[in-house]
Amino acid sequence: MTGAAPEPAATAHDDGQPTVEQAALAAEAAVRGATTPPHAYPATAPDERPEIAVGAAFAGGFVLALLLKRLAR
Repeated sequence: MTGAAPEPAATAHDDGQPTVEQAALAAEAAVRGATTPPHAYPATAPDERPEIAVGAAFAGGFVLALLLKRLAR
């Protein structure tokens, strides 16, 4: 399931039993022969979260500036 929505956080009445969705994913993995269930949260493309790319570029530029400043001494 590629379009699965993230599951809500556990609540106080959570009894530790798998949800219907988790059971279905485990059954699907067992049919495929997988040893571990698929990831609950699919990897996001940079197009879906551009703020991550902007933050990484800013942090990289900052680190590079600090490095160049240290080398200039």
